[in-house]
Amino acid sequence: MRGAQQSCVELITDAAPARCADLLAHAAVDAALVPVIEYQRIPEILIVPEVCVGARHIVRSVRIATRGAELKDARTVALDTSSRTSAALTQIIFREFLGRVPQFTPCEPDLNRMLDAHDAALIIGDPGMTFEGEGLRIFDVASLWREFTGLSFVFAMWMAREGVQDKIRKVDFAGARDEGLAQVEVIAAQYEDLLNLPRRELCAYLLENICYELDDEMRTGLELFYKLAYKHNLIPSRRPLRMLGTL
Repeated sequence: MRGAQQSCVELITDAAPARCADLLAHAAVDAALVPVIEYQRIPEILIVPEVCVGARHIVRSVRIATRGAELKDARTVALDTSSRTSAALTQIIFREFLGRVPQFTPCEPDLNRMLDAHDAALIIGDPGMTFEGEGLRIFDVASLWREFTGLSFVFAMWMAREGVQDKIRKVDFAGARDEGLAQVEVIAAQYEDLLNLPRRELCAYLLENICYELDDEMRTGLELFYKLAYKHNLIPSRRPLRMLGTL
């Protein structure tokens, strides 16, 4: 997202989470909604407070699938390249909580091809919600995190480059969130044919599965995620959270 003028904002809406991170890292945008793992990888960025994309229990759109195998028995795992946070979280689940270190391979999100070559596959987003589950064993990643830690999980947050913080402060991120939540029925109607999912199911996903506010529990889960990511060498360092508007 880049401020075209003081009073308006140019919004880019066609980029996957990993692509948004690349745009922010290369200063092609001033702020972006990016996987939270990127806060520890991209220098000189700040977190926009209050807003996030997370889940308290079941997320439904970030899942690991096998063809019947238990996760602890997986020797190879395909990782959807669309979101780096979910890939890191999957590695933490195996290494920290299951005590296993399978071979992890980044892959394009094609579940059948992923499972043809691997014992398990992480798949996220629209493909993660819409794949045919017959004959598969499915594990919700947010549910696994809750089971092992008792905490909610934050998948993505708005982040901004330090040099543009004065301009970004003028953007009402919380207000945009609230306006979107007030239009959930309209949003679901736009996507029900595209995803071939009932409108009520999409509304339930947006209102019940996804959380949009960074409360204390969400923040505690985020800080534990960073601690474990550093422990397992998934990030080069572990720096404290620095919020936009608090400097």
